[in-house]
Amino acid sequence: MAVKAMAAGEVAKKVINNEPLFILDVRNGDAFADWKIEGGNIQYLNIPYFDLLDGVEEVVSDLPTDRDILVVCAKEGSSIMVAEMLSEEGVHSAYLSGGMKAWSEHLEPVKVGDLKNGGELYQFVRIGKGCLSYMAISEGEAAVIDATRMADIFLDFAQEKGAVIKHVFDTHLHADHISGGRTIAEATGATYYLPPADAEEVVFEYQALVNGLEASIGSTKVEALYSPGHTIGSTSFIVDDQYLMTGDILFIDSIGRPDLAGLAEDWVGDLRESLYSRFQELAGELTVLPAHFMIIEELNEDGSVSKKLGELFKENHGLNISDEQEFRDMVTKNLPPQPNAYQDIRKTNMGKITPDEEVQREMEIGPNRCAVR
Repeated sequence: MAVKAMAAGEVAKKVINNEPLFILDVRNGDAFADWKIEGGNIQYLNIPYFDLLDGVEEVVSDLPTDRDILVVCAKEGSSIMVAEMLSEEGVHSAYLSGGMKAWSEHLEPVKVGDLKNGGELYQFVRIGKGCLSYMAISEGEAAVIDATRMADIFLDFAQEKGAVIKHVFDTHLHADHISGGRTIAEATGATYYLPPADAEEVVFEYQALVNGLEASIGSTKVEALYSPGHTIGSTSFIVDDQYLMTGDILFIDSIGRPDLAGLAEDWVGDLRESLYSRFQELAGELTVLPAHFMIIEELNEDGSVSKKLGELFKENHGLNISDEQEFRDMVTKNLPPQPNAYQDIRKTNMGKITPDEEVQREMEIGPNRCAVR
């Protein structure tokens, strides 16, 4: 009996809709512990593939009968074989098409809301990696913010919406994923913006993203707000006085880490000033749209990630530490592991190296690690 393939998009829908799913993950235990498919209604069993080569009979009794079963591995090959073995035992299951690599690359577009004068704002949720990208569309023009390397998804989406991409922004030089910003700009003739303080080693041409810069698409205004701390160049955006795109400086349940260029002690003061001074002066009704989410619980019911700034100042622990030394200690002494291959990712985003596609996929494997825990 042929086993069923389940696409990453189908799994993403189950996660967003909180549907029940049982995952038999056949990767090695360390890979599973480091990074897995997460969801509020997901159950797991991790048994390495090599432990199942002699048969799956002993596993069958551990599998539920009241929910879909999905077999997962790194690239799909091992999961296909295990799913076929389960089928021979009378257990219906599916395998994740493309494995965890496909899960890492899936983008789920979610409409965040309407802009002034009929425009729309979309969030692209990279649910397996925690990355969040954006496209603002107004009167047939579009701007893209913090695009991932899967550039075709943004190009195709703009075409579907009948919009021409005019501006492409990166809020900072990313260290956890490869930017698709330059690729999109080259394909469309759009202007590519990058903060100059992050671009001292960049080897390509770009437009300087500086504080107060205003760019328009149709009748929508995108205004830059310098907000260093995650990197020295980190820059946020205020869109139509409705939305605050915070890059990796502020998340829903945490704040940005300042150490990915090895300068945590130097940048922690900038981080505090951005969060406790610059953002405090902004309207609490602004909807915060970060460039990442940390945990699946940060997703709203529709799959988007957002919250009012005023609510974050009440609820986000990182915004409520009055003692400056306590804040400094929390930020510099409470850091998670560095993202996988982050130095090579930074070099790629600088244009210094150009790995082939498969190498880029390998570089990005693993969870998001942009936040202070």
